[in-house]
Amino acid sequence: MSSAVRVTDLRKSFGTLQVLRGVSLDARMGEVISIIGASGSGKSTLLRCIPLLEVPDSGEIAIGDETLRMRPRRGGGQEPADRHQVNRMRSELGFVFQSFNLWAHMTVLQNVIEAPVHVQKRPRAEATAEAEALLERVGLADKRHSYPAHLSGGQQQRAAIARALAMRPQALLFDEPTSALDPELVGEVLRVIRSLAEEGRTMLIVTHEMGFAADVSTRAIFLHGGLIEEQGPPAQVFRDPQTDRCRQFVTRHLNRGQ
Repeated sequence: MSSAVRVTDLRKSFGTLQVLRGVSLDARMGEVISIIGASGSGKSTLLRCIPLLEVPDSGEIAIGDETLRMRPRRGGGQEPADRHQVNRMRSELGFVFQSFNLWAHMTVLQNVIEAPVHVQKRPRAEATAEAEALLERVGLADKRHSYPAHLSGGQQQRAAIARALAMRPQALLFDEPTSALDPELVGEVLRVIRSLAEEGRTMLIVTHEMGFAADVSTRAIFLHGGLIEEQGPPAQVFRDPQTDRCRQFVTRHLNRGQ
């Protein structure tokens, strides 16, 4: 099975705070990897480094067969050597944020077709037809002409998932996709993510929904202090953790009913 996303020895600091201290991860095509850990463990930073929303200080990022070219930056650290390559590789990834990040001045349909038309240069009619099908799939066909402000949080997040899928990405990255939602809206978003897992989509999911993660993942990763402390099949990581810290974390969150 070939790699969809591979990171090697990623390191990232903010000032004197080391957030990632050498993280390596290889997501194979069709894998669903849950990334868990306490707040401040580096989960979201790891996810944001993959599409270069945060630029790692060192390390290597590859999407499919293509490795991102970096160069030393004056004053330390590194920067992308080729912005066109960054944009091309980003287009292979669908990123779903915890805060939805929909464009408020566009309808749901316009949000979904924006990148396929203007970034990928696909014909508007083709992008619109595909967007309509995606909105049907996430249960928002009747909201396609609505603006984000008129949608619930769960509806906005489902629209954001449709927008990510419209790019036909190699992999989907979810950064705590339910953390900004009222509890009664969490289920509708998790159902969509579960359906994507069932059809074999490659996904990296940062989440506090332990029960859901245990159920849909093919692999789970526990981050602590910017390092992968434990990883393995969900049955091991969630039900028989090998390290004390992972065991305490999982037990605490599962006991909360998450």
